[in-house]
Amino acid sequence: MRELSLNVMDVAQNSVRADADLVRITVTESAKDDNLTIRIADNGCGMTQEQVQQVIDPFFTTRTTRKVGLGVPLFKLSAEQTGGSFDIQSEKNVGTTTTATYVPSHMDMTPLGDINSTVKILIQCNPDIDFVFTHSTDNGSFTLDTRELREVLEGVSLDTPDVLEWIADYLEENTRNIYGGA
Repeated sequence: MRELSLNVMDVAQNSVRADADLVRITVTESAKDDNLTIRIADNGCGMTQEQVQQVIDPFFTTRTTRKVGLGVPLFKLSAEQTGGSFDIQSEKNVGTTTTATYVPSHMDMTPLGDINSTVKILIQCNPDIDFVFTHSTDNGSFTLDTRELREVLEGVSLDTPDVLEWIADYLEENTRNIYGGA
């Protein structure tokens, strides 16, 4: 994939298909440590150890609409080709955590891309699922938690245009702040 944010979209959609009602997406960047870690954790149906091994195989998929599943294998490859690492921890009936760690200075580093749009689209397309997005850099961090939004919105759906506009603005403003912008 051309952007890591698209890998995040794919893995988060796997969480949705696994009947998760809470998906945590964490992006941790450190220029001083030359490190980028992306973690997607869910409380979905989870997998057996055998299924975890199958999910990293590009010729395995649970979908009936195609014969290959490239999302997770490409996510794994993108991390490992930078000298980073990839890990999936899963427990049946508990959930799954996927962690990809990158070395951003490596010449094969794929750009993060528009992670904010990815998060907004995930919320828009899955308004009944809760997402907790945390983005950290050497300059600070912020979190968007849809559970907190639901409390404030008192029944207004997260896929309402005004709510989505607020989410986009919140993500953009806080991203500027953690990258040292005004």
